[in-house]
Amino acid sequence: MVIERENENVVIRINPALVGMDEIQKMIDYFRVLESSAQNRGTQEDVDALARESQKGWWKENRYRFIK
Repeated sequence: MVIERENENVVIRINPALVGMDEIQKMIDYFRVLESSAQNRGTQEDVDALARESQKGWWKENRYRFIK
């Protein structure tokens, strides 16, 4: 593995014979999350509200599976 800095970018070179594409995709996904969260200006209250809202929607769609 080689890690280089080129201007404002970090370049990572990985031998695909040594690391599977599934693992590489997981690393890319992780870096995307880091990049996205670094640009996020939301507050913890925003996160909590979004979590509550998504849980409500999930419960409405899946309630029948738990309550007969």
